[in-house]
Order: sequence, then C-alpha cells, then structure tokens
Amino acid sequence: MAGGGVEAVGELGVRVWGRVWGRGVYLLGEPLPLMGHIAFGVIDRGTNVLQVRPTTLCPLSCVFCSVDAGPRSRWRRSEYLVEPGWLASWVEAAAREKGVAVEALIDGVGDPFTYPWLPRLVRLLKETGVVSSVAAETHGETLTVELVRRLEEAGLDRVNLSIETLDPEKARRLAATPWYDVERVRRVAEFIARETSIDLHVTPVWLPGVNDEDVVEIVEWAYRIGAGKRWPPVTVQKYIAHRRGRRPPGVREPGWDEFWRWLRELERRTGRRLTWSMEEWGMRRAPRVRQRLRRGERVKVQVVAPGWLRGEWLVRVLGVDRVATLVSAPWARPGMLVPARVTGDKDEIYIVKPA
Repeated sequence: MAGGGVEAVGELGVRVWGRVWGRGVYLLGEPLPLMGHIAFGVIDRGTNVLQVRPTTLCPLSCVFCSVDAGPRSRWRRSEYLVEPGWLASWVEAAAREKGVAVEALIDGVGDPFTYPWLPRLVRLLKETGVVSSVAAETHGETLTVELVRRLEEAGLDRVNLSIETLDPEKARRLAATPWYDVERVRRVAEFIARETSIDLHVTPVWLPGVNDEDVVEIVEWAYRIGAGKRWPPVTVQKYIAHRRGRRPPGVREPGWDEFWRWLRELERRTGRRLTWSMEEWGMRRAPRVRQRLRRGERVKVQVVAPGWLRGEWLVRVLGVDRVATLVSAPWARPGMLVPARVTGDKDEIYIVKPA
C-alpha cells in the first residue's frame, strides 16, 4: 500500500477507511479544503516552515503525550489520513501564496511514520518546486532500514527523532506500549546518521525527576553517532501539560525560566551545545497565507464527518476554501448545513459554534 495511489474519496472529500482502537478512520481528499484544522492538512505560523499533517495515527500511548494519541486515547473520536497528492497540492498553493520557498515539516497529532504513503508524499513535495527541504518527525516505533532507504530515495532531508531514554524497560514504561523496542529504534537512528544522506535531529522531552540522566545520555549519544549533518544535532523539549493531554503521575510541568536554567546547566555539564537560533535552523519570518475568516464572523458550514475529538464535528465552511471544527452541536449529522459563528481563528485554525 505504501507509495501507491489511493481510492477516490467521494463528493464531500471524505471516505470511511476503516476502524482502529474502536475509532473510525477517515480518508480525506479532493475537494475537501486542507487548511483550517489542527489535526490534518497544512498549518502556516508565519515563517518559511509549513507544518504538513498527513495522519493522526500513532501506535504508542506515551504517558506524557500532549495530544492524547494512540490506542489508549481518552478523548479521540476519529482518526484521519490525507490523500498524498491532494496534500502536496495544498502545500504548493500555500507556498506560492506566501511567495517563499518553504521547508515542509511533516508533523502532527500522531506519528507521521504511520502514514502509509510517506515516501510518495515526500517525493510529491519535492516535485512542487517550492519546497526547499522536507523533514519528518517520529518516535521511531515504525522506523525500519527499508523505509529509511525509500525515504532517502524520495528526497527526505531530515528525521526529527523524539526519544526520551535509551533504557529498554523505561522506554516501554514511558511509551505505555509493551512492544516498543528502543534498541531497534536506536539501531535505525544510527543507520540514518552514519549511512544515509538524511540528517538526524534528536529531540528528547525532559520529564523532571524521570529522565534527567537519560537526557544526558541521549545528548552524548546523538553527538557521538553524527547527528546534525546540516541542522543542529539535538534539541531538548520542555514537557508541557495540556488540558487534554496525558500527565505522568508525580511529574510536574517546569516553568520556562526553570527549563532554560536546567538547559544551560546541561550544556555546561556535557560541553555540548543545545540551544540554537532561528537562523541556524534556516528559519525566518515570512508572509502568511491570507486569513480567510475572523473571530465573530458568521458563516454557514456543512458537516462532513465526525470530529477528531469527542464532542466535535469536521465541517467545511461554505464560500470559503477552509475547514473548521464545529463544537456544541451534539445533534449535527454528516451532510447537514449549520449557521455558525467563528469563535477561534489563531493561525487559521478555526473553531465554530452554531449561531
């Protein structure tokens, strides 16, 4: 299936793909717009990097997951996959509207390496002529040498690997997944760094009191294996407790001042650099795609599928080439037209309520 085409998705741009973990999986494609939602499509945050989100699926149930992904999710209602050609066309259109060459950062509220057409998507993005580099984030559970070779051939430039410990038992506990094999992930990561043209960027999440010494080991490991061919080798992420995310027992969220103090001490202790400027990442401010809707605006929406989270519906905004999340409408059904008001519009991620 990976790398091949996909079936047509119907007049609303949505088709039932299957079920996983008791949730419906929906394939999204033409003519459904691919901007306006947090969980899929294209997100522009005003730089030369576009977030590209092809899947919401994740095989892990990490105890610190900020988006409640994986088999043990409490909040998710649906999972989404996006047709690769349609997604690449939206990235190209957004980059051309911005007027800059962009990095396509394949990330998401799941693990991008669960996406069955990842090599095809990478190749299509590179063929647009407006994508200067393609990076993809992962926890590594589905990483294989074969997949890495196919991604290298397709033109992938960088893998951002989130790995919180190199200890197998602790890794399984943090992933809340008994089959997670961090030693295999480590071997494939070393293959990427040492034997391919793909860069490796290692991004552990610091969980205070849980993996302090593990992060030290990961930093040394990343530098030792040759991560950071073109981009920085390591960035430590701050644990953030989101309202609908998971909170490990006994782990508190550090403040930003505390986090930066800890990071500076880690740099001193290891002698390794861990903080980087936007310029060193090749990032810069860039014009945004024109915002189509504003908070308070009245619109009419068409319900196209169950929403990503419980209590939500996925809707298309009529007359505007955008999707949105409809809340506070338990009576809604696919195909229904609903007068609504925009209540959220940050970064063109739209929330609407019945008007």
